[in-house]
Amino acid sequence: MDINQDALNLHKEHAGKIEITSKIQLKNNYDLSLAYTPGVAEVSRVVAEDPQKAYDYTLKKNTVAIVSDGSAVLGLGNIGPYGAIPVMEGKAVLFKEYAGIDAFPICTGTQNTFEIINLVKNIAPVFAGVNLEDIAAPRCFEIEQALQDIGIPVFHDDQHGTAIVLLAALINAAKLAGKALTDLKVVINGAGAAGTAIVELLLCVGYDPNVCQPVKDIIVCDSKGILDRQRPDLQNSPQKMQLAMMTNQSQKKGALADALVNADVFIGVSVGNLLNQHMIHTMAEDPIILALANPTPEIMPDEAKAAGVRIIGTGRSDFPNQVNNVLAFPGVFRGAIDAKAKHISPKMKLSAAYALAETIEHPTPEMFLPSVLDKTVSSTVAKAVCDAYQSENSEV
Repeated sequence: MDINQDALNLHKEHAGKIEITSKIQLKNNYDLSLAYTPGVAEVSRVVAEDPQKAYDYTLKKNTVAIVSDGSAVLGLGNIGPYGAIPVMEGKAVLFKEYAGIDAFPICTGTQNTFEIINLVKNIAPVFAGVNLEDIAAPRCFEIEQALQDIGIPVFHDDQHGTAIVLLAALINAAKLAGKALTDLKVVINGAGAAGTAIVELLLCVGYDPNVCQPVKDIIVCDSKGILDRQRPDLQNSPQKMQLAMMTNQSQKKGALADALVNADVFIGVSVGNLLNQHMIHTMAEDPIILALANPTPEIMPDEAKAAGVRIIGTGRSDFPNQVNNVLAFPGVFRGAIDAKAKHISPKMKLSAAYALAETIEHPTPEMFLPSVLDKTVSSTVAKAVCDAYQSENSEV
């Protein structure tokens, strides 16, 4: 099987993966009068007088915009908007298949932060939510933050979807290792969008301390080694300096190998083949390895197992325990849309993670996350997210 050629053949045969279909049939003049002129004028008048009624009378009720500038697509990097289209189409398929949401790819011809912000604000009336996708750091942080007040939920999946699934995996993996979340020493390799969101979620930054259990300590590494506050190059990187300020309590210095000594958990959101058996042997007893680089993990499962690791997850579908955003984002948006949420709060993200973890009643090393093909997971996550939003707003 040649997966690359087969994928090319599939996409060429269908000219993409999604299409727009009509919910109604036009069989006669009266049908046309209802769907278009003159009848549609009354619908327009009602919605214009009360924009909230767009949820009752238009596609806004169930439609998400998938917005990307093509600057950080999969492992391909900055390949631009045309290269991003197939991925965003794929995301739209997942929205529909897993949550019944109509999603549409919007791949922008600009990578200017302010232009993207303005574009999303101007198209917001059509949509119930916005999924930001494959936008490089640090612009992704700025864009998402600037769009939190537009009246519909805006969610950067590369950050928060990854963090939600990662936390669910870690909750169940920690149970297997017989360790409490609050006792874990964690090393994260990768200081981009996903790494930053994982840090904030695992340390409960911005989360209610009464319900969020922060891990004991995190050390973050990038391609130059451990992030510590004295590293000269961090002075020119506010985002990485902020990470350094939140993490590395003991102010360790050095390389990834130095960070891993006595660590309980390795989380990789970086590049393949950088973790080896010698590094694993320096970690704490019964370490947890979540190697999420694609297509090649930071360490292959067979090599990790040869080093004595029994609790391992990757980002790949051909190994057990795939940490994949599809376990989170369809349910998160389904729940937010059902609740008519104006944003996706920390409580909603945390609720999604715990609901996802609880779908595995008895975790095992071979299954501490559900299969990515289990489409029932989305409804469980959706209910938790919807309930969390309604709970928050009933308290106001």
